[in-house]
Amino acid sequence: MLVGATALLLGGGGLAVVATTALAGNSHPEAGSDHQHMVSAAFTISCPDVGERLRQVPHSAQLPVSKGLSSLDRQVHDAYHKMMGGNGSGVLGGLKAQREKTIKMMVTAIAKNAKRPSYLLKMSGCTMKPINEGAGAGGNDSTKSVKDGWYQGQTQTQTGQTQGQTQQQDPNQNGGQQQSQDPNQNGGQQQGQQGGPSPDDFVDITTVQPNADQPPFAAPQGGNASTGTFTTECGRNEEGHFNSDNVIVTPGVSNGAHHTHDYVGNTTTDGNSTDQSLAASNTTCTNGDQSTYYWPVLRKLDGNAEQKPGAAQDANVGSVLTPATVTLTYRGSQAGQVEAMPRFLRIITGDAKAFTNGTKNANASWSCTGFENRQLKDKYPLCPNGSQVVRNFAFQNCWDGRQTDSANHRDHMAFSDQNGTCPNGFKAVPQLVERITYDVPQGNSFAVDSFPEQLHKPVTDHGDFINVMQDDLMRKAVDCINNGQKCT
Repeated sequence: MLVGATALLLGGGGLAVVATTALAGNSHPEAGSDHQHMVSAAFTISCPDVGERLRQVPHSAQLPVSKGLSSLDRQVHDAYHKMMGGNGSGVLGGLKAQREKTIKMMVTAIAKNAKRPSYLLKMSGCTMKPINEGAGAGGNDSTKSVKDGWYQGQTQTQTGQTQGQTQQQDPNQNGGQQQSQDPNQNGGQQQGQQGGPSPDDFVDITTVQPNADQPPFAAPQGGNASTGTFTTECGRNEEGHFNSDNVIVTPGVSNGAHHTHDYVGNTTTDGNSTDQSLAASNTTCTNGDQSTYYWPVLRKLDGNAEQKPGAAQDANVGSVLTPATVTLTYRGSQAGQVEAMPRFLRIITGDAKAFTNGTKNANASWSCTGFENRQLKDKYPLCPNGSQVVRNFAFQNCWDGRQTDSANHRDHMAFSDQNGTCPNGFKAVPQLVERITYDVPQGNSFAVDSFPEQLHKPVTDHGDFINVMQDDLMRKAVDCINNGQKCT
């Protein structure tokens, strides 16, 4: 039973929850088995991801389910901030009661025209997760190599290069290398004011060993590979197209994402967009591509608390950073030719809740210009002077050939293996790769928008895409890729 919680000011200025738990009865497993004393540890809230478990959502249930998913996120948000304010007593019990009511509403709506998903009713209970535990029950996934990971999108850092590092290399020990950003330069004044990021979420890129054979935007090579690329130029969101909606996950709901998205391409995308409205929209893309490309904004942690949804009202504090460059490239398959994507295909890559969900679906990587053979999944990079921060997303490249979306927005897409082979029943389609660069202030002074309980961890980064290319433009892209050409 949670009996108390207070806010702790971490080194670097980030706030975390210090929850005091009574180790009696059904105490949290993380706390241990000693029932005779009290312990204090820094926790966040971890809840089962109901959206991930959805398997069928009939059209009649789409809006109730969207509203339910958004409500579940808001409930966790409110519970987390009760703890942050020192009012943690009974927070998990109250949260479970709220979630039970919301999930039951969703189940009832689905059951009107589909099989009743009773298994969702078991997902109301939440637990406390120590914030120093890393992403997933087994800690972070910094132990896997990215040698063959580019094509699959599963970018990882090598053993020991970033996991658990709390101190940055002395820039004077780099043997003449450019001076790197000092993680303490900001004196902790520019850290996120609502639960992260932590200084441990940053690493000096010059201390990371090379772990990638090729940059993520490179086309596959080899005798059977489709080696062409198609690049669509859509700007850097100079127009300021922002909102905290997510038309893929929570269509019909305002502020369904609870964090702000950057958009390029389709100029009208919001939570109420439909296939028809997207097809009628203008675009920022120079080739007429009407597709929607969006991702969480990166913020400079300067204390700017803009009081609106998706920003400070949802614990995302700081000025939005406009990308220096945005490169959107489609590439081919290691195994052979690709087929056209269907219009209005929806793809999500990465997981906005990877810190508590675990890293199964995490799929973004971070680096610095000039160091892109060193990729990070669970750390933000501290780049040398004159080097830009780089975000990369490599989207799923195998389609089930039937659906443009699925109930959990994942099952209709998959990654190929390292040889380019798609799972049974899936076919290779052009793989979207996004490369976004930023000029950031020196030091650990930036973070991606996130749900508050995810603590602005870099592993929670993610990207969203809706293909709204006209069929003739998609055919051009496929022909370029299959013929080994480079086209725009």
